[in-house]
Amino acid sequence: ILMTGGLKSLLPCVLRRIIRCNRLSISNTSGMAEGYKQANVVILHKSLADDFEKFCHANDGPLPLLYRSQPGDWKCSSLSSDSDIRTDCLQYRKYEHGVCTGSLKSLKEYSEQLKDMVTFYLGCSFSFEKAVQKAGIPIRNVEQKCNVSMYKTSVPCYCVSTFSCNLVVTMRPIPESKLEAAVLATSELKEAHGAPIHMGDPGLLGIQDLSKPDYGDPVHLHPGDIPVFWACGVTGVEAVINCRAPLAFTHSPGCMFITDLKNDSVRSLGGVPQVHCISQDPLHFSVVSAEAAQKTKNLESLIGIDPGERGVIHLQRQGELLRACLAMSHARSVLITTGFPTHFTYDPPEENDGPPGALAIAAMLQALEKEVAIVTDQRAMDLNKKIIEEAVQLGILKKPIPLLSYHKESADSALMFLCENGNPGRPRFDHLIAIERAGMAADGNYYNARKVNIKHLVDPIDELFLAAQTIPGVTTTGVGDGGNELGMGKVKDAVKKHIKNGDVIACDVEADFTIVAGVSNWGGYAIACALYVLRSCEIHDRYLRRAVGFPQTPKKKLWLTALPSVTKEEKLLKTLVGLGVRSGKTASLEMEVDALPFYNTHSLMIEKLL
Repeated sequence: ILMTGGLKSLLPCVLRRIIRCNRLSISNTSGMAEGYKQANVVILHKSLADDFEKFCHANDGPLPLLYRSQPGDWKCSSLSSDSDIRTDCLQYRKYEHGVCTGSLKSLKEYSEQLKDMVTFYLGCSFSFEKAVQKAGIPIRNVEQKCNVSMYKTSVPCYCVSTFSCNLVVTMRPIPESKLEAAVLATSELKEAHGAPIHMGDPGLLGIQDLSKPDYGDPVHLHPGDIPVFWACGVTGVEAVINCRAPLAFTHSPGCMFITDLKNDSVRSLGGVPQVHCISQDPLHFSVVSAEAAQKTKNLESLIGIDPGERGVIHLQRQGELLRACLAMSHARSVLITTGFPTHFTYDPPEENDGPPGALAIAAMLQALEKEVAIVTDQRAMDLNKKIIEEAVQLGILKKPIPLLSYHKESADSALMFLCENGNPGRPRFDHLIAIERAGMAADGNYYNARKVNIKHLVDPIDELFLAAQTIPGVTTTGVGDGGNELGMGKVKDAVKKHIKNGDVIACDVEADFTIVAGVSNWGGYAIACALYVLRSCEIHDRYLRRAVGFPQTPKKKLWLTALPSVTKEEKLLKTLVGLGVRSGKTASLEMEVDALPFYNTHSLMIEKLL
């Protein structure tokens, strides 16, 4: 059988008998009984069983519960005929007070103790290997005739009573062109851990060295392969170790119990998944449903109109809103900057495009429980403080936002500002957003649309965006409507070609993501709406929380109240007018932005986006 590879096609009941007779000299069950469910096994004293079951339900990505036995029941008729959990795994581990005290081929000698113990059968990723292969995706560990690689991560599971541990994952190298197919093939197999919980750099999970798995064997990546990580049932073994039970048994990692149940697809409620790259350093892919992605693209299309007929349609990059918002969704801490002092003969010189969009983004980030701060010009600190205080009073922000200023004092000032003690390994912010922020041109000056140099009014916040390019894990977004805004360097050639005075005013500083809108505030409103859409997506929510803990979607009502509204934006614009902040093109203190009336233009856009 071994010589012909027949273990793949043997029926589970036959395989279990061979294992029971101790006739196999193999180290794992990967690739056996293709198409049938395999199970991780945890055996605990009955006094711990209820809490462990709750722990499984609270972390159903790594611990999908197939069956819980009664005390002393070593058969599981709902999973298999003619089985005996004491003998039907290739190998077991024995734990005493959290310490592994032995590997065993059989548990028969512990039959007396097992009478007071409960067996948990938990889904296993070996079950989905056939589905992955059917999708035309190679399984490298099967090709290399070795066990799958398993790693402890820095991701904490949801704790229940004495059960607490970090997530354990399996890693399978997947060709980059096949990532979406791998997600699709596994997302419907909920009882085999479902879709991946991470794709890309292992360091983002706290895994330092792929060549040194905590369990299983190292698996070689081929050129073009991406490390893809699935939640793993060995998480249950870690939970057993940490609970320090006097006596417990588990399967030996990779040595699963093979059931008689065929893999059945459970149609995902969240829709069809899509995969998008959101960072190259470190390499990081995110997942979202096709429906949520399409909604975000619709938002992008809405804000792409050009009411001022400035030619901004030529600057637009499709899909940037989606990728930018996916990066923000993964961020823990976000820094926002705004402020374009175009009216240099007035005090304050700021225009009213920018602050409303910045506050709309900040409000949603607050609702999503992210850290958010604003950095602005030192001369505009008092003005921005008043705007933030008013935004809290109006209910736009749920609490004040820290307000920062940046000064260049030395060559590493930007790095010191962005990172703890200037250490690129410890960034204070994961994502930087510039919205309608004066951007530095190729000659080092800052220009308004009329080609007037306003450098004397602008602090060099661009340096933070340039420094961010050198810090792994920090991504940036620029939002603009004319090409002279911070972050528009990515489209500077189009600005020079299609925008009036573009050859002089074009911003030279790039952001990772460039969102071009007819009015920059609209870009801010669209970001807030897109963040809401993404966090309401079950597929994205599961990926964000690494399939541990509970869905965050019940918080949707709270997120909903953080969205911009016509009423909130009307009150905010009145506040800005009261503070002397003027319309961009006309410098008027009317209810308008960029010479466009609030009513029936901006108000209509807000309604369309909502």
